[in-house]
Amino acid sequence: MTAPWDDWNHILKIDPDKDLPEGTTYGDLCATGTDAIEVGGTMGITEENMEAVVEACAEHDVPLYQEPSSPDVVIDNEALEGYLIPTVFNAGSPFWITGAHKEWIKIDDGFDWDRTATEAYIVMNPEADVATYTEADCDLGPDDVAAYATVAERMFGQEIVYVEYSGTLGDEGVVQAASETTDEATLFYGGGIYDYDSAYSMAQYADVIVVGNLAHEEGVGAVRETVEAARDA
Repeated sequence: MTAPWDDWNHILKIDPDKDLPEGTTYGDLCATGTDAIEVGGTMGITEENMEAVVEACAEHDVPLYQEPSSPDVVIDNEALEGYLIPTVFNAGSPFWITGAHKEWIKIDDGFDWDRTATEAYIVMNPEADVATYTEADCDLGPDDVAAYATVAERMFGQEIVYVEYSGTLGDEGVVQAASETTDEATLFYGGGIYDYDSAYSMAQYADVIVVGNLAHEEGVGAVRETVEAARDA
């Protein structure tokens, strides 16, 4: 059985707590050619700002997903194709591996399993908010990341393994190691992609690159370059 992301090359992640560049609209970003829009962020996320971004993107023909940072910001909106739920495999606190997920189940009697998938995060930038938030152990070499990716795929049956360098461009060797050890899982990479070349360098190894800050800092043209690179790699 195939999943939507099996055919993706590029995801644009939009953070509801961040502004867009002057003159840029959500519609402009949806029209960059990205394969999917993922709405999510680590800090300052509320149901209200999530709902506002989802509604703004819903008018455009691009698959739309929510990536909630905690159960209390999950929204129920028919425009969403589904939910991509992080589980941080190298988190220092078990809350971010299964605890938050358990709380979500407790507060949601009508959990939509058919539209929900998990992302096996391996967080690599110790300076990133997500690393602080989850108390992640980021002191990992390529062999460690490859092992985590294998555990995620083989032991836990994860469909998505996500190497996350949030805020900085990662080590190609680390991403390559994760790529070489994953077979059935789709490998996502995110972090520090700022132009065609950086996107291409990571798309050589990752199945899908995730571009986030660039949309908020540089706008449409820069995002389009990364879409082209992801397709060319």
